[in-house]
Amino acid sequence: MNKAYKKWGQSPFSEEERILSRVPLEMLALSFLIALASIFLFSLLTAVFILAGGAFSALSFVWLKKSVSRLFFLKNEEQKQDRHLAEPIPFVKNGDSPHKEKGRSPLFLVKKKALASGFALYCLRLLLILAVFFIIILLFSKKIIAFAAGFSVIIPVFLVEASIALSRMKQWKS
Repeated sequence: MNKAYKKWGQSPFSEEERILSRVPLEMLALSFLIALASIFLFSLLTAVFILAGGAFSALSFVWLKKSVSRLFFLKNEEQKQDRHLAEPIPFVKNGDSPHKEKGRSPLFLVKKKALASGFALYCLRLLLILAVFFIIILLFSKKIIAFAAGFSVIIPVFLVEASIALSRMKQWKS
């Protein structure tokens, strides 16, 4: 672990967690500012669609972040179990180890199910995004650009966050 993190008692992932928890709020704030400006430039309905696109994008980001963090939690649990199995184990009566592999481990099956459900949720998320765009195209075909503009506020938010994080780095890794 890095000396600076040991000194302050932080994990190296605390900065990333703070950034990822800030991103949805920044997306909502940026889409609100763009919507506020679009009231004066275009119309109130355009502003509503920009704000709705930003809110839908933030919700989608939060959902994706939670799904990915659940999958990483399972990976960390598997690593903990593997370390536990690597410890010396006393033999039982008949000379067999109690952890002798007789097939797949229960955690492997859980991980396989979690990956399958994670993939299914990702596909569901993608279908919901496409359904929302399709409904807006059908009902408000002239406002799809406003919704897409609100939905894409994630790009400038990530650019700003990345530039801030790069400016805080003291040295580049080669």
